[in-house]
Amino acid sequence: MIRVLLADDQSLVRAGFRALLDAQPDIEVAGEAADGEEAVRRIRELRPDVVLMDIRMPTLDGLAATRQVTGDPDLEDVRVVMLTTFELDEYVFEAIRSGASGFLVKDTEPEELLRAVRAVVAGDALLSPSVTRRLISEFASRSKEPAAADALARLTEREREVMALVGIGLSNEEIARRLVVSPLTAKTHVSRTMVKLGARDRAQLVVLAYESGLVRPGWLG
Repeated sequence: MIRVLLADDQSLVRAGFRALLDAQPDIEVAGEAADGEEAVRRIRELRPDVVLMDIRMPTLDGLAATRQVTGDPDLEDVRVVMLTTFELDEYVFEAIRSGASGFLVKDTEPEELLRAVRAVVAGDALLSPSVTRRLISEFASRSKEPAAADALARLTEREREVMALVGIGLSNEEIARRLVVSPLTAKTHVSRTMVKLGARDRAQLVVLAYESGLVRPGWLG
């Protein structure tokens, strides 16, 4: 059973998400929060698998709350998905760098929300390739000079190749076709790369690909 916590200051939004999620046989809403401080408190209390976190909330906004959650070693298994009104909300970029596993627009289709919750728990790509590429493009336009690439020394040549493909927004299936391997093999390479680099999820692996200089702005295909 996938346990989800809803953090949004609008009770109507929470009620809509709860009705949709609780109707699924493999998902349950473990709790709710109306502001960032309550969200962090409830996350520490309930240890949900996924948090659907609104960016704009009173007392403590979703970005600050996400930093507290992703910065707590005791909550390393909790995945935060940011909720926003616009696909490229100005805070989404910082949210991904802060450790969020991705983001969804609030008016997303119900099927997409359910797919996203299940995908982030499974460690797969949370966002559609088109949205992922827009996010990467935003990250690339703001990125600084790449940091030292010492961490990449831990990777095999194939793992660096796979990481670069993740960095330009390819899904496991697209990576498999590019490298002429099975999707399972591609997924295994991605998983091993995340373990070696200590990446929480695929979104953080994208950030590391840019910060290490393995992928540079303008490489989007």
